[in-house]
Formats: sequence, structure tokens, C-alpha cells
Amino acid sequence: MASGGISVASLWTEVNRCGQNGDFTRALKAVTKIVQDNREDVTALHCKLVCLVQNGSFKEALNVMNTHSKLLGGDVVFEKAYCEYRLNRVESALKTIESAPEQTDKLKELYGQVLYRMERYDDCKSVYTDLIRNSQDEYEEERKTNLSAVVASMSQWEEAPLEDLGLPESTYELCYNAACALIGQGQLTEALGKLQEAEELCRVSLAEDSDVTEEDIESELAVIHSQMAYVMQLQGRTDEALQLYNQVIKLKPSDVGLLAVTANNIITINKDQNVFDSKKKVKLTNAEGVEFKLAKKQLQAIDFNKSLLAMYTNQAEQCRKLSSSLQAQNPGHPRPVLIQVAQLCREKQHGRAIELLQQFSDQHPESASGIKLTMAQLYLIQGHVTKACDVLRSIEEFKHKSGMISALVTMYSHEEDIDSAIEVFKQGIEHYQSEQSGSAAHLALVREAANFKLKYGRKKEAISDLEQLWNQNTKDIHTLAQLISAYSLVDTDKAKSLSKHLPSAETMALNVDVDELENSHGANYVRKKAAKVIGENLPKEQSQGDIKKKKKKKKGKLPKNCDLSATPDMERWLPMRERTCYRGKKKGKKKDTIGKGTQGATAGASAELDASKTASSPPTSPRPGSASGSSTAPASNVVPPRQQKPAAPGATRKKVPQKKKKGGKGGW
Repeated sequence: MASGGISVASLWTEVNRCGQNGDFTRALKAVTKIVQDNREDVTALHCKLVCLVQNGSFKEALNVMNTHSKLLGGDVVFEKAYCEYRLNRVESALKTIESAPEQTDKLKELYGQVLYRMERYDDCKSVYTDLIRNSQDEYEEERKTNLSAVVASMSQWEEAPLEDLGLPESTYELCYNAACALIGQGQLTEALGKLQEAEELCRVSLAEDSDVTEEDIESELAVIHSQMAYVMQLQGRTDEALQLYNQVIKLKPSDVGLLAVTANNIITINKDQNVFDSKKKVKLTNAEGVEFKLAKKQLQAIDFNKSLLAMYTNQAEQCRKLSSSLQAQNPGHPRPVLIQVAQLCREKQHGRAIELLQQFSDQHPESASGIKLTMAQLYLIQGHVTKACDVLRSIEEFKHKSGMISALVTMYSHEEDIDSAIEVFKQGIEHYQSEQSGSAAHLALVREAANFKLKYGRKKEAISDLEQLWNQNTKDIHTLAQLISAYSLVDTDKAKSLSKHLPSAETMALNVDVDELENSHGANYVRKKAAKVIGENLPKEQSQGDIKKKKKKKKGKLPKNCDLSATPDMERWLPMRERTCYRGKKKGKKKDTIGKGTQGATAGASAELDASKTASSPPTSPRPGSASGSSTAPASNVVPPRQQKPAAPGATRKKVPQKKKKGGKGGW
């Protein structure tokens, strides 16, 4: 009898029935009573472990195994390793599996999962390949899916060449993994096609199950849609990618790893724009358990973006803290240092930024190429061109690249340091002479060096380059002419001897009939157009040189009412006070009286003194009040009405009494 008055047999019957029905909670209660009655019942302990694992109580299962380790022995190696794996104790799980006395198939399956979580993809691939080859059961398709996931991870995270293992693409999982492998190889168009094929397979396979709803299908397709958006983002189709990412976020899938990756990719699209949305999305990357769902490179990229977002939101201390933590975790990676430098540049601390870059390049010379390029850029921002050139010349990886040589020569020319520019050409030519002698890149560099030296008057130094070019192609007349010109300043005899290689004048002359060309229709048309000038009668016969000069002359525009027959005023461009007709400004009382008195008074006074106004002119109408309306009266006798003196104040009108002011003694 067990505790509680229930027989052990009935408890085992309950355990068996609940196990068949999948009710592991009730089975656990029954088996616990059995264990309490007999603590050394190994079968009951095994059943209890299975119930705990099925219910997700992995810690409790480990406690049971550790408590009864002597009794259980090596019979529960798989259960112990599985519990450690599910609790993300991957290294402990690996030790448990390797210590097993016998490697069963289920242990090998778990071993492959542990190796995949530890990102030991080569060993993982070997385990799954062996399992597929030596086992035949209903789990063969799952093993192939896992193997294809391993191949895809190797292609994406280790940039390994794609290996064809003959895996089918009959399910949407296999098709999805094949697409991921193509993404790692940079075959984006093919990968997008595979993802679309995986989407169709997923819809067809899930539609066969009547219990699956449309929401379940969309939730299952979320990972495929997120990967499709990633491919679109790589292709530059950011608007379409952002739309798909937001659709995945709205579904709120249970996979925290998928949510974190999708949110991170949205942040990369936003960059320094829409920062408020990025701050909301970054919370999804901090969900619990994300670090166990993603690869190390994915977690690293998320951390980088967090520090960049802190910089864009002007959180300087947070940015420094995150970048310093990243640098401690990845001491040889240049990106944390570049983030710190970017933050210092935002704070206008360029000197401190250069010191930080120099320190990293000294400590990690293997990763210093990008760092030194950034140093050179900072020196250029500060105007230190020579220091920037020194830094660029210290990069052994890019030292002899054509682009680097071009940049150095341009900067040295800007600083008028022609000797250093020629030295750069010399070192580049020597490198190509030893590595790729006679190649197109080598000859192009020699040609540029010769042209540069000739441009700056270094003909003597250009002789060796020109000779090398001419020896490569003796039919190059242009190079031969340059070489003769250079030798004419150094060795005239050599120049004369080289002149013998020039072709004769007859072969170089063009077979053109000059008379026929001048008399052709096209030549006459050009001459007529060039000689045409508005307002001038040009001679018909003009020389060809005059035509060319007048063709270059820009014609001016004349006013519409311009009289070309009138003689232009020679003083028309002089200021008014410098012209002969300028009388100066009027001074005296007349200036003060302008605008005072009755209307026309000033005009009348000035008219009497102006001799030009003495000529008689007929009035337009008789003066009002005049007895005579003669039209021949002289203008001097006519007095305009506004120049007449007003009558006496009291003669014609009465004085208007003024109103008394308010508030006076009158008491109004």
C-alpha cells in the first residue's frame, strides 16, 4: 500500500493511462506517491524524470538526478544532457554527452544540437551526415532539415563556399534553408525566388490541416517574410523591406529571436531618422532569452546598432559605455573604436579621436587598415594634408593600389610637393615592375607618371618612363614626340637620332584640297554668318582671320527705339556731375522757397529770368474775367490766375470768428 491508502498497482495503472493520454501532470502526481513509498524504485524515478521534462520543469528534473545520482548511474545521461541543453548550459551538456559510456542515436541527435548552438558547424555537419547515412526512421526528414540549417549557417557566418550535399527541397523548411545559404553567397535574386517558393510550400502544407487558421499560417510565414525583407534591404528596396518588417512586428510572433532581428533591421533602415520609432524597436532586442536564440554575429550587430542609436539620440555617456563594453568583448574589432571616434567628432574633439585611432592601430596592426583611413580623413578635415598622406602611405594593404596612388598624387599636388608625388609614382612603378611587369596597370601607371612629370616641367625625369613606353609600342608617335621633346633639353644628338623614327611629312599630311575647301558651300556659309553685324555695312572681302575674330565677338543688344543715324552722346557713360552740361545744385533762398506760397509762384519767378521763355506763344484759352479774348496777346501780359495777388483780407470776405476753447473761463 502507498501513502494515502491507495495500492501501488492502481497508481501504476494511473501512471500508464495518463502517459498514454499525454496528461503528464496527473501522471507526475501518481508517480510522486510511488517514489514517496519506495525511494529506491528506479523505474518510478525514471518516470518522474520523464514527467518533469515533459512539463518543462528542467531544474527540478536535474535536482532529482543529482539527488539520486548513485541510484540512477549512467542510465539518465540523455535526460541530464537534455535538461542542461534546455537550460542553456551548453558547455555542461557537451561534457555530459562526451562522458556517456555509449553514444546512442538520440545522444548523437542531441550532440548535433549542442554543437550547432556552440557554432561548431564543421563538427555538427559531420554528426548529422553520419546520422543520415546510418539511420533510417521517421525522423530522417528532420535530420536533413537540420543539416541544411548547418550548411546555411556556414555560408552566412563563416563565408564558407556552398557545398552541394544533395539535399532535397521538398518542404518549406528545406527550401528556406537553401535560400539562406544563397544569401550567404550573395546570390540575392536566386535567394528571393527560393523564399517565395518556400512561402508557397508552407501555405500548401498548412492548408491541408483543417485545424490551422489563417493567423497560424501567417505566424508560421513570419520568419520567411522577415528573410524576404532582409534580401530586399540588401537590394536597396528599403521601402518594401520596411513594410514587410512592420507586418512581422504586428503579428507579435512568439520567437523572441525573430522579433529581435526584425526590430534591429528596422533600426538600420531608420539610421539617424525616425529616432523615436527606433527607440521603441530597440526594446524588442532586449527581450529575455534573445542571447540564446541568435548567433554571436547577430548579437554583435545588435549591440553595435544600440551604441549608434545612443549616439544619434545625443546620449554621449550611454554611447561611450556601450562601445567600451563592445571593445572589451571584441578587442580586435575596429567597429567599437570607430563608434567612439564618431562620438568624439560630434563633440569636436578631433585630437582625442586621432589619438584613440593611433592607439588601436598600434595595438592591432592586423585590423588597422580601416582605422588608418579614418585617421587620414580626420587629418584632412583639420587641414593637415601632409600628415594625411603620411598615414595613407603607411597602409601596406592599399599602398600600391591605383586609387591610393591617385589620391596621394592629388594631395601632394595640392600642397605643391611635386617631389613627393613623383616618389609615390616611383614606388608604385617599382612594385608593378616586380609583380606585374608589362601589365595594363603597370603601363597605365608609367603613362600617368610621364604625363605628370611633363606637366610640371620635369622632362629630364620623364625620359626613362617615355623610353619604357616607346619600347613597348614603337608605333606610338605621340610618345616618340614627347621623348624627342624631352631629349632636346638634355641630349640634342639623341633627339636627332630619335627624330629619324618619325614618319615623313608626306605620310603625316592630310590629303585635303585647300582651294576646294574654301570654295565649298559650308565654308561660304560660315564666313557669311561670322561677318554679319547689325547696323554696319561691312566690306564684302574679308580675310579668314578677321572672320574668326568677329565670330568670337559677342554682339550687344540695342534698344528698340535706337536711332542708328544719330551721333551718340560721347558723355553718356559719365556720371552726371562730370558732364559739361552739369550746372550744379541751386543754392540760396530759391531752394528754401520750393514748395511754399501759392501754386506756380516759383515757376513764374523763374520764367521771368529764363531767356528761353521770352518767345511769344499763343495761350490755350482766354483769361477768365478779361474783356478781350484776342488770341494774339503777348504771353508777358498774361498773368496766370494762381500768380495773382490775393485781395485784401477784409475786402471780400468776413473774418470767421474762432471758437472758444473748451474748459476756459466761459464754463462751457
